[in-house]
Amino acid sequence: MGVRIAEEWLHSCSGCEISILNTGEALLDLLAKIDLVHIPVLMDHKYYGQLGDDKELKIPEAVVGIVSGGVANKEHMEVLLEMRKKCKVLVALGTCATHGGLPALMNEWGMKKGMEDYYKTPTTEPCEVPNEVVPAPLDRVYAVDEKVKVDLMLPGCPPNPALIAEVLTALLDGRDPVIPGKSVCDTCPTQRKGKGGVSDVRRFVQNAQYDSEKPLDEMRCLLEQGLMCMGPVTAAGCASGDNGCAPSCISARVPCRGCFGPVRKDGNQMLDMMNALASNGIDWKTVVDRRSLLRFSGAHDLLRKRSTRKTTEE
Repeated sequence: MGVRIAEEWLHSCSGCEISILNTGEALLDLLAKIDLVHIPVLMDHKYYGQLGDDKELKIPEAVVGIVSGGVANKEHMEVLLEMRKKCKVLVALGTCATHGGLPALMNEWGMKKGMEDYYKTPTTEPCEVPNEVVPAPLDRVYAVDEKVKVDLMLPGCPPNPALIAEVLTALLDGRDPVIPGKSVCDTCPTQRKGKGGVSDVRRFVQNAQYDSEKPLDEMRCLLEQGLMCMGPVTAAGCASGDNGCAPSCISARVPCRGCFGPVRKDGNQMLDMMNALASNGIDWKTVVDRRSLLRFSGAHDLLRKRSTRKTTEE
């Protein structure tokens, strides 16, 4: 019998689970050493027994637990607590689990108002927010480590399959996994020549300047071109052999969007990016929506409800 592994998805899209499958041949080698006792995307294992007659949620005990997605309602919370209880080592997989991900954009309005706006939008027939049968929402979207102790965090939207294989292999071998600790910029091959003479942030409705016939290392740094590239404040990890070990977005001549979360532990991508812009001679005030820089990392109370100010006309 192999090492028992349980996997769960919470407030997520299944992209992390697809990345697990995309480990390819590495997964075939791992399957000979592990025993998947619970993974909803691949196998039928009911929370309340196969006939649904148990009174308490049950997840089998495992050595390694993997959780994707953030925590947004009471069901997520219940499942997460059971995973923490039953697993010796808990891994937060994907940026939703590690930093809130895209669902945490809701934190800018708060769960209550966000739900009301969604269900009572004037562009469709309005209806009441469901409050029966469905699990009750929490006040905001939380990252996994805000609610339970996490032993290892592997961000990414989606996470890199090669890094998933490395983490699982390392855990089986009893060693620390080799995970990138640098920024996207540190792994980017583009040319950096200093301040690019651009004072305003350019929206990516304009293409970057490059020659498609020339290799990537002959293209000028996108941030120095004035494009909002979040490489300086984003953790590396998206690079793979398929794109010459260059960051995925940069390989497509597209600015980094920050999907692997902050490079610094407990970092704030919005504030750090303002500093990066200033150091490149770009006016941070030309950023249309600064809060959007937390599009992948709005948990940990970083993306908060906008304050509402009442104004009076004189």
